[in-house]
Amino acid sequence: MLNRLKTIIVDKPWGRTDIPRDFGDFGDRRVGEIWFSHPDGADAPIMVKFLFTSERLSIQVHPNDEAAAKAGYPRGKEECWLILDAEPDAELGVGLNAATTREALRDAALDGSIVEMIDWRPARADDFVYNRAGTIHAIGAGLIIVEVQQNVDCTYRLYDYDRPRELHLGAGLAVSEMAPRPDERDGRVTASDNRVLVEGPHFHLLHLAGSDASAHLPKGSADYIFTPLSQGCTIGGEVVKLGECVATDKADGIVLAPGARALLSWPA
Repeated sequence: MLNRLKTIIVDKPWGRTDIPRDFGDFGDRRVGEIWFSHPDGADAPIMVKFLFTSERLSIQVHPNDEAAAKAGYPRGKEECWLILDAEPDAELGVGLNAATTREALRDAALDGSIVEMIDWRPARADDFVYNRAGTIHAIGAGLIIVEVQQNVDCTYRLYDYDRPRELHLGAGLAVSEMAPRPDERDGRVTASDNRVLVEGPHFHLLHLAGSDASAHLPKGSADYIFTPLSQGCTIGGEVVKLGECVATDKADGIVLAPGARALLSWPA
């Protein structure tokens, strides 16, 4: 069964007006995110979204499953990013650049010097980053990113560049890791790669490319989410366009044209 997920357009102050036309014509709207809503709602374990940035997002952190449950959420939030396009000076902030204390981090969040404590990395198209719960992070300007995440709306903002939004210093500092957090899954994913990007603990993620993709598809039934990253993608003979996302219980009908690419995710 093929289920085209509902598209939700989210305007953000850091969003963009130059969204690629494959995603739609949004006029002068400052679109920051495009979400794909699963029919299972909050019970769906995974969410996929695209992000479009013209400014730095807030410096933030997410809780793990245990901390989220204590706060009344159904699950924690781990996420990963694949960069689809990056302006020359684009950056991602992933973790801290040196170990610190909660007291020092709180002071830095209050006076803005937390920006200098973040491990800012140059960001390029085809970079892949896995963001574990507890990792302080920030997305920079000039990026188009596809994000796969645990499906929960739980973000603790530590610093937001004086934007008039609530901060969550108590909850955020309580779940934050106080040292650098490199992840072995981080790296480059070329457009021609057929490879596993994530294999648990919360979800699986597979990058599919070209006509060889069929040899890498999982064979069993699962709650798959298929996300084209280009044109030239079909499932069971039905075209799935860039800017769409579908849920399906079978992956063996996925076919990619030469040069096409897509992501396939499913619960661990």
